[in-house]
Amino acid sequence: MRLKDFISSPEPDTQPMKIIHCSFEQHAEDILAIFNDAILNSTALFVYQPRTMAFMQEWFAGKKESGIPVLGMVDDSGTLLGFASFGPFRPQAAYKYTVEHSVYVHKDQRGRGIGEQLMRELIKIAEQQQYHVLIAAVDAANQGSVALHRKLGFSNTGNIREAAFKFGQWRDLAFFQLTLATPDNPTDG
Repeated sequence: MRLKDFISSPEPDTQPMKIIHCSFEQHAEDILAIFNDAILNSTALFVYQPRTMAFMQEWFAGKKESGIPVLGMVDDSGTLLGFASFGPFRPQAAYKYTVEHSVYVHKDQRGRGIGEQLMRELIKIAEQQQYHVLIAAVDAANQGSVALHRKLGFSNTGNIREAAFKFGQWRDLAFFQLTLATPDNPTDG
């Protein structure tokens, strides 16, 4: 069974929302705010220091140069509610069909299915761009993220115990993987 046959359509939200492609000019400030809230108040990122606008410039430039999407969910007034993207899993050429993704939702918008909708679209794009594996690396204690990945057909491929130290505690890193039917014609090199 192909992935698109497995994934069912998400439940519609009562407030109009749509998925867009984000740009530095329009969305960097809002994405930076979401990133920094996650850094300072959660274990969604194993990072200690807030990111800067200079980081955002490099981040967007790298995504654009590599043809990697930065998806956003906005409400009918254009407010960014969350975003998702992916990037190389490892730099060696043999990993070229594997990407590691991330999805972040504004703290006031969680629990509305925004992350799921963004991930479904990101999976479609990964297939269109001929990737084979999507990897998620999440705090094993983050039950919301674990549940979302399981719902979308990801399987847990292993945990690294006490891989990170944040908020005064050791954190286990859980890896989840979704294998796609693509690429059509994989090649070496």
